[in-house]
Amino acid sequence: VQLQASGGGSVQAGGSLRLSCAASGRAFGSSVMAWFRQAPGKEREFVAVIRWTGNLTWYEDDVKGRFTISRDNAKNTGYLQMNSLKLEDTAVYYCASGLSQWRLPDIVSITEYPYWGQGTLVTVSS
Repeated sequence: VQLQASGGGSVQAGGSLRLSCAASGRAFGSSVMAWFRQAPGKEREFVAVIRWTGNLTWYEDDVKGRFTISRDNAKNTGYLQMNSLKLEDTAVYYCASGLSQWRLPDIVSITEYPYWGQGTLVTVSS
């Protein structure tokens, strides 16, 4: 099982980026895919999660209304559309999978995900 995150880059505040997470193996055979991020000097934190079947999503409060998580089952790829980016969104973004149950607080917990992508850096500047 491998996850490949991509799409990071540098953008000005207010701009947009779309991250992708391509899965090989059976990573998305489990029901849940999530995005986390880790800013410099801070712990990794939850951003958004989607159930691979159906339309259930959950977001961290600060990104609600700005970020949208989605997936393309045919491509076995998940996405994170990030709009209205802020300086504080600067971080390395990681996709994660391998969680089979849609259940709080598990879906927002780092320790519940066995599979992780390598991370993609998002830098937001003024």
